[in-house]
Amino acid sequence: MCAPSMKPKRTILCVDDNEQSLSIRKVMLETRGYKVVTSANGREALEIFRKGGIDLLLTDLMMPEVDGNELIRRAKELSPFTPAILFSGHTKFVTTDCLADLFLPKGAHAPMELLERIRLLLVRKRGPKRPVVSVAVEMAGSTGIRPGVA
Repeated sequence: MCAPSMKPKRTILCVDDNEQSLSIRKVMLETRGYKVVTSANGREALEIFRKGGIDLLLTDLMMPEVDGNELIRRAKELSPFTPAILFSGHTKFVTTDCLADLFLPKGAHAPMELLERIRLLLVRKRGPKRPVVSVAVEMAGSTGIRPGVA
């Protein structure tokens, strides 16, 4: 059982038909404290995603059977707010019909940039911890003082 102060690990589904790229990415993410589930193809990745528990999808674009674009489209149908990052070694940009939250050309970014982008997408998914404004309004309401009224 985890200590109360420990945050649960975020789970990232990594998909790439290149085993070397997949294993490098898995090690990089695990050393940063993420739980990583891997898949070598989009069809299998979709089955994993359907089971739930995935906090972020990181997928290659060019894959046999189900490509990264199609994988993200289907994943977003199941879970619209799960962030998805699409990357490609063949394409430098994607069209507007792409549903990925972020597109990165392979090799055009440093590993630290990818890690920071993942962190930001996961924070955005989780949302802010507590809206400060509503707490102040609730406190003012409980004391009988109305904000803006002298």
